[in-house]
Amino acid sequence: MMTKLPSQPGPIGVFDSGYGGLTILQHFREILPQYDYIYLGDNARTPYGPRSFEVVYEFTLQAVNKLFEMGCHLVILACNTASAKALRNIQQKNLPHIDPNRRVLGIIRPTVEIVNEITKTKHVGVLGTAGTIQSQTYNIEIAKLYPDIVTVGEACPMWVPLVENSEYNQPGADYFVKKYVDNILCKDPQIDTLILGCTHYPLLAPKIKQFLPEGVRLLSQGQYVVKSLQDYLQRHPEMDEKCTKQGRCSFYTTESEAKFAIAASVFLKEKVDVHRITLE
Repeated sequence: MMTKLPSQPGPIGVFDSGYGGLTILQHFREILPQYDYIYLGDNARTPYGPRSFEVVYEFTLQAVNKLFEMGCHLVILACNTASAKALRNIQQKNLPHIDPNRRVLGIIRPTVEIVNEITKTKHVGVLGTAGTIQSQTYNIEIAKLYPDIVTVGEACPMWVPLVENSEYNQPGADYFVKKYVDNILCKDPQIDTLILGCTHYPLLAPKIKQFLPEGVRLLSQGQYVVKSLQDYLQRHPEMDEKCTKQGRCSFYTTESEAKFAIAASVFLKEKVDVHRITLE
Protein backbone atom coordinates (compact mmCIF):
# COMPACT_ATOMS: atom_id res chain seq x y z
CA MET A 1 0.00 0.00 0.00
CA MET A 2 1.42 3.39 -1.02
CA THR A 3 2.23 5.91 1.71
CA LYS A 4 -0.04 8.95 1.70
CA LEU A 5 2.08 11.82 0.39
CA PRO A 6 2.27 15.17 2.18
CA SER A 7 0.05 17.78 0.53
CA GLN A 8 1.56 20.94 2.04
CA PRO A 9 4.25 22.87 0.11
CA GLY A 10 7.77 21.45 0.28
CA PRO A 11 11.33 21.76 -1.09
CA ILE A 12 12.43 21.12 -4.66
CA GLY A 13 13.99 17.65 -4.84
CA VAL A 14 17.30 17.21 -6.63
CA PHE A 15 18.41 13.64 -7.30
CA ASP A 16 21.63 12.15 -8.60
CA SER A 17 23.16 8.70 -8.45
CA GLY A 18 26.29 10.29 -7.04
CA TYR A 19 27.89 13.67 -6.49
CA GLY A 20 27.80 15.28 -9.93
CA GLY A 21 24.29 16.62 -9.43
CA LEU A 22 25.78 18.97 -6.84
CA THR A 23 27.06 21.05 -9.80
CA ILE A 24 23.42 21.48 -10.89
CA LEU A 25 22.28 22.21 -7.34
CA GLN A 26 24.97 24.86 -7.06
CA HIS A 27 23.48 26.72 -10.04
CA PHE A 28 19.99 26.44 -8.53
CA ARG A 29 21.17 27.92 -5.25
CA GLU A 30 23.03 30.75 -6.99
CA ILE A 31 20.23 31.80 -9.36
CA LEU A 32 17.17 30.72 -7.34
CA PRO A 33 18.42 31.06 -3.74
CA GLN A 34 14.97 31.76 -2.28
CA TYR A 35 13.79 28.15 -2.77
CA ASP A 36 14.30 25.22 -0.40
CA TYR A 37 16.09 22.17 -1.80
CA ILE A 38 16.62 18.55 -0.80
CA TYR A 39 19.59 16.85 -2.46
CA LEU A 40 19.52 13.05 -2.50
CA GLY A 41 22.55 11.08 -3.70
CA ASP A 42 22.28 7.31 -4.18
CA ASN A 43 26.00 7.09 -3.49
CA ALA A 44 25.87 3.51 -2.21
CA ARG A 45 24.79 2.28 -5.65
CA THR A 46 26.67 4.67 -7.89
CA PRO A 47 27.69 4.62 -10.72
CA TYR A 48 24.46 4.23 -12.68
CA GLY A 49 26.22 4.62 -16.03
CA PRO A 50 27.06 0.92 -16.65
CA ARG A 51 23.74 -0.38 -15.23
CA SER A 52 20.83 -1.64 -17.35
CA PHE A 53 17.81 0.49 -18.23
CA GLU A 54 15.65 -1.64 -15.92
CA VAL A 55 17.89 -1.21 -12.89
CA VAL A 56 18.40 2.54 -13.42
CA TYR A 57 14.63 2.95 -13.76
CA GLU A 58 14.00 0.94 -10.58
CA PHE A 59 16.60 2.83 -8.52
CA THR A 60 15.52 6.25 -9.84
CA LEU A 61 11.86 5.54 -9.11
CA GLN A 62 12.78 4.58 -5.53
CA ALA A 63 14.58 7.92 -5.13
CA VAL A 64 11.72 9.92 -6.64
CA ASN A 65 9.22 8.21 -4.32
CA LYS A 66 11.47 8.98 -1.33
CA LEU A 67 11.65 12.66 -2.27
CA PHE A 68 7.87 12.79 -2.70
CA GLU A 69 7.49 11.25 0.77
CA MET A 70 9.84 13.94 2.09
CA GLY A 71 7.44 16.61 0.86
CA CYS A 72 8.72 17.47 -2.64
CA HIS A 73 6.15 18.22 -5.33
CA LEU A 74 8.81 18.83 -7.98
CA VAL A 75 11.88 16.61 -8.49
CA ILE A 76 14.78 17.32 -10.84
CA LEU A 77 16.80 14.32 -12.03
CA ALA A 78 20.20 16.05 -11.93
CA CYS A 79 21.74 12.96 -13.49
CA ASN A 80 22.17 12.34 -17.20
CA THR A 81 21.94 8.56 -16.86
CA ALA A 82 18.70 8.72 -14.85
CA SER A 83 17.31 11.33 -17.25
CA ALA A 84 18.23 9.12 -20.21
CA LYS A 85 17.09 5.76 -18.85
CA ALA A 86 14.27 6.48 -16.38
CA LEU A 87 12.64 9.90 -16.86
CA ARG A 88 10.18 9.05 -19.62
CA ASN A 89 8.93 5.88 -17.89
CA ILE A 90 8.44 7.71 -14.60
CA GLN A 91 6.61 10.58 -16.27
CA GLN A 92 4.34 8.36 -18.38
CA LYS A 93 3.84 5.22 -16.27
CA ASN A 94 4.27 6.19 -12.62
CA LEU A 95 3.27 9.80 -12.03
CA PRO A 96 -0.37 9.31 -13.09
CA HIS A 97 -0.70 6.67 -10.34
CA ILE A 98 1.53 8.26 -7.68
CA ASP A 99 0.12 11.78 -8.00
CA PRO A 100 -0.73 13.39 -11.36
CA ASN A 101 -0.04 16.84 -9.88
CA ARG A 102 3.60 16.11 -9.02
CA ARG A 103 6.35 16.58 -11.57
CA VAL A 104 9.70 15.00 -12.41
CA LEU A 105 11.98 16.85 -14.83
CA GLY A 106 15.32 15.89 -16.39
CA ILE A 107 18.41 17.78 -17.46
CA ILE A 108 18.92 16.57 -21.03
CA ARG A 109 16.13 18.47 -22.78
CA PRO A 110 17.16 21.95 -21.51
CA THR A 111 20.69 21.34 -22.81
CA VAL A 112 19.45 20.05 -26.17
CA GLU A 113 17.16 23.05 -26.71
CA ILE A 114 20.08 25.51 -26.71
CA VAL A 115 22.38 23.56 -29.08
CA ASN A 116 21.05 25.02 -32.33
CA GLU A 117 21.86 28.56 -31.18
CA ILE A 118 25.49 27.63 -30.56
CA THR A 119 26.66 25.29 -33.32
CA LYS A 120 27.59 26.85 -36.65
CA THR A 121 28.74 23.67 -38.42
CA LYS A 122 25.66 21.70 -37.25
CA HIS A 123 28.00 19.00 -35.94
CA VAL A 124 27.72 18.35 -32.19
CA GLY A 125 29.58 15.97 -29.88
CA VAL A 126 28.38 14.52 -26.58
CA LEU A 127 30.83 13.42 -23.88
CA GLY A 128 29.13 11.24 -21.27
CA THR A 129 29.05 8.03 -19.27
CA ALA A 130 28.72 4.70 -21.07
CA GLY A 131 25.04 4.56 -20.08
CA THR A 132 24.18 7.99 -21.43
CA ILE A 133 26.03 7.44 -24.70
CA GLN A 134 24.57 3.93 -25.22
CA SER A 135 21.06 5.24 -24.60
CA GLN A 136 21.45 7.59 -27.62
CA THR A 137 19.14 10.00 -25.76
CA TYR A 138 21.03 13.11 -26.81
CA ASN A 139 21.08 11.97 -30.43
CA ILE A 140 17.34 11.23 -30.36
CA GLU A 141 16.35 14.48 -28.63
CA ILE A 142 18.57 16.63 -30.86
CA ALA A 143 17.22 14.89 -33.98
CA LYS A 144 13.63 15.59 -32.84
CA LEU A 145 14.23 19.32 -32.49
CA TYR A 146 16.96 19.88 -35.07
CA PRO A 147 17.00 17.16 -37.77
CA ASP A 148 19.84 18.89 -39.62
CA ILE A 149 22.30 18.53 -36.71
CA VAL A 150 24.72 15.58 -36.77
CA THR A 151 25.37 14.22 -33.26
CA VAL A 152 28.27 11.98 -32.23
CA GLY A 153 28.84 10.51 -28.75
CA GLU A 154 31.92 9.40 -26.84
CA ALA A 155 31.85 7.47 -23.56
CA CYS A 156 34.44 8.73 -21.04
CA PRO A 157 34.51 6.05 -18.33
CA MET A 158 37.60 7.42 -16.58
CA TRP A 159 36.34 10.96 -16.04
CA VAL A 160 33.97 10.36 -13.11
CA PRO A 161 36.66 8.52 -11.07
CA LEU A 162 39.08 11.39 -11.77
CA VAL A 163 36.59 13.88 -10.34
CA GLU A 164 35.47 11.81 -7.37
CA ASN A 165 39.08 11.11 -6.37
CA SER A 166 39.98 14.82 -6.65
CA GLU A 167 42.41 14.10 -9.49
CA TYR A 168 40.57 16.25 -12.04
CA ASN A 169 43.05 19.14 -11.91
CA GLN A 170 46.20 17.02 -11.58
CA PRO A 171 48.71 16.36 -14.39
CA GLY A 172 47.78 12.66 -14.33
CA ALA A 173 44.33 13.51 -15.67
CA ASP A 174 45.76 14.92 -18.91
CA TYR A 175 46.11 11.55 -20.64
CA PHE A 176 42.48 10.51 -20.15
CA VAL A 177 41.08 13.95 -20.93
CA LYS A 178 43.06 14.24 -24.16
CA LYS A 179 42.25 10.63 -25.12
CA TYR A 180 38.46 11.08 -25.15
CA VAL A 181 38.58 14.56 -26.69
CA ASP A 182 40.81 13.25 -29.50
CA ASN A 183 38.52 10.23 -29.97
CA ILE A 184 35.37 12.27 -30.52
CA LEU A 185 37.04 14.82 -32.78
CA CYS A 186 38.47 11.94 -34.84
CA LYS A 187 34.96 10.54 -35.27
CA ASP A 188 33.78 13.89 -36.65
CA PRO A 189 36.35 16.64 -37.27
CA GLN A 190 33.54 19.10 -38.10
CA ILE A 191 32.30 19.20 -34.48
CA ASP A 192 32.25 22.76 -33.17
CA THR A 193 30.16 22.18 -30.02
CA LEU A 194 30.84 19.62 -27.29
CA ILE A 195 28.16 18.89 -24.69
CA LEU A 196 29.37 17.81 -21.25
CA GLY A 197 26.76 15.10 -20.85
CA CYS A 198 27.61 14.24 -17.24
CA THR A 199 27.23 16.49 -14.22
CA HIS A 200 30.72 15.58 -12.96
CA TYR A 201 32.42 16.94 -16.05
CA PRO A 202 32.23 20.72 -15.35
CA LEU A 203 35.06 20.21 -12.86
CA LEU A 204 37.16 18.90 -15.75
CA ALA A 205 36.19 21.78 -18.07
CA PRO A 206 39.38 23.85 -17.64
CA LYS A 207 41.49 20.80 -18.52
CA ILE A 208 39.23 19.76 -21.42
CA LYS A 209 39.57 23.24 -22.92
CA GLN A 210 43.37 22.82 -23.01
CA PHE A 211 42.95 20.05 -25.58
CA LEU A 212 40.24 21.62 -27.75
CA PRO A 213 41.05 23.14 -31.13
CA GLU A 214 40.23 26.81 -31.56
CA GLY A 215 36.56 27.33 -32.42
CA VAL A 216 35.22 24.30 -30.53
CA ARG A 217 32.88 25.39 -27.76
CA LEU A 218 32.24 23.45 -24.54
CA LEU A 219 28.65 23.34 -23.33
CA SER A 220 28.11 22.81 -19.59
CA GLN A 221 24.59 21.96 -18.45
CA GLY A 222 24.13 23.89 -15.21
CA GLN A 223 23.39 27.34 -16.62
CA TYR A 224 20.81 25.99 -19.08
CA VAL A 225 19.11 23.68 -16.58
CA VAL A 226 18.65 26.47 -14.03
CA LYS A 227 17.21 28.79 -16.71
CA SER A 228 14.83 26.02 -17.73
CA LEU A 229 13.71 25.53 -14.11
CA GLN A 230 13.25 29.28 -13.71
CA ASP A 231 11.09 29.39 -16.86
CA TYR A 232 9.13 26.33 -15.73
CA LEU A 233 8.24 27.84 -12.35
CA GLN A 234 7.19 31.11 -14.01
CA ARG A 235 4.97 29.25 -16.48
CA HIS A 236 3.50 27.03 -13.74
CA PRO A 237 2.54 29.27 -10.81
CA GLU A 238 0.51 26.39 -9.36
CA MET A 239 3.77 24.43 -8.93
CA ASP A 240 5.68 27.48 -7.72
CA GLU A 241 3.14 27.82 -4.89
CA LYS A 242 3.93 24.24 -3.83
CA CYS A 243 7.65 25.04 -3.44
CA THR A 244 8.71 26.44 -0.07
CA LYS A 245 10.96 29.49 -0.08
CA GLN A 246 13.12 29.90 3.00
CA GLY A 247 16.52 29.48 1.32
CA ARG A 248 17.26 26.17 3.04
CA CYS A 249 19.10 23.15 1.64
CA SER A 250 19.38 19.67 3.13
CA PHE A 251 21.45 16.71 1.99
CA TYR A 252 20.79 12.98 2.09
CA THR A 253 22.91 10.03 0.97
CA THR A 254 22.55 6.25 0.84
CA GLU A 255 26.26 5.94 1.69
CA SER A 256 28.42 7.04 4.61
CA GLU A 257 27.65 10.55 5.85
CA ALA A 258 31.35 11.27 6.38
CA LYS A 259 32.25 10.09 2.88
CA PHE A 260 29.51 12.22 1.32
CA ALA A 261 30.56 15.30 3.29
CA ILE A 262 34.17 15.00 2.08
CA ALA A 263 33.15 14.51 -1.57
CA ALA A 264 30.51 17.25 -1.45
CA SER A 265 33.13 19.75 -0.32
CA VAL A 266 34.96 19.13 -3.63
CA PHE A 267 31.87 20.18 -5.61
CA LEU A 268 30.40 22.87 -3.37
CA LYS A 269 33.51 24.27 -1.66
CA GLU A 270 31.61 24.25 1.64
CA LYS A 271 30.92 21.90 4.52
CA VAL A 272 27.50 20.24 4.44
CA ASP A 273 25.37 18.57 7.07
CA VAL A 274 24.23 15.26 5.59
CA HIS A 275 21.94 12.44 6.75
CA ARG A 276 21.99 8.80 5.68
CA ILE A 277 18.81 7.14 4.40
CA THR A 278 17.91 3.89 2.63
CA LEU A 279 16.00 3.46 -0.62
CA GLU A 280 13.73 0.53 -1.34
